[in-house]
Amino acid sequence: MTCKPTYLIFSFLFSIISIYPAAAAQLCGKLAQGEILVGMAPEAETISFRGKTVALTPQKTFLIAFGRDELPGQTLIINGKERPLTVAPAKWDIQKLTGVPPRKVTPSEADLAAIEHESKSVRGAMAGETPVPYWQAGFIRPVSGRISGNFGGQRIMNGIKKNPHGGMDIAAPVGTPVAAASDGRIVLAEPDLFYSGNVIIIDHGYSLFTIYAHLSEIGVVKGQTVKKGEIIGKVGKTGRVTGPHLHWGASLAGTRFNPQSLLNISTSDDFCFNL
Repeated sequence: MTCKPTYLIFSFLFSIISIYPAAAAQLCGKLAQGEILVGMAPEAETISFRGKTVALTPQKTFLIAFGRDELPGQTLIINGKERPLTVAPAKWDIQKLTGVPPRKVTPSEADLAAIEHESKSVRGAMAGETPVPYWQAGFIRPVSGRISGNFGGQRIMNGIKKNPHGGMDIAAPVGTPVAAASDGRIVLAEPDLFYSGNVIIIDHGYSLFTIYAHLSEIGVVKGQTVKKGEIIGKVGKTGRVTGPHLHWGASLAGTRFNPQSLLNISTSDDFCFNL
């Protein structure tokens, strides 16, 4: 089954579900750690995952995502009936970084307030749930360039083990334009955060967000709506970095996942299966 990137996601799924009318639901994507899947359940009244209600669009499409360390046995509940999901493991790389400013690796007491401010700002920006499925426009990579850091990799900075990488790094020269990965609304456009530097967060609706960090320039303001491909800023090297790049992150209902998998829900690479 193929789907051109310009098609809306719900149109793609509607064509698939018509082939399998008896299915309670269809899921498309990789059933693996760090992935996002898009589904359609024509007869669903309620769907829940991990004890939380999953938002359904008017076309009965929905999203679920698996984190880096997702356990293999998961359950999707549709109209009260359990549908088991077996999540495949993924391999994560180890990345050793040197030359990181020491205070960015081992913050001083004076830096802790800035770190707490950043954490609250990011959490607050992604706390809401917009009932507009902007994500149905599909996704593109926000900037071209070499992948210098993969999602989920264990990062060792200046010899000190840090938390796994929560996004994908794309190396590009300072000033390279950064595009919105899909339609959405700006919920954070803040300069000079301790780790992220100049950062933008876009709300794509239904608790799906993308993050753009280490920018040299921010070209949008909070509350602004943007279209897929619209320039929102420029690549930089602000915050905790060793060179110019874009940190591109993604989160669904609080679960960080590999943003690269967003591209699969609007291309011909989808794998679809019945529940």
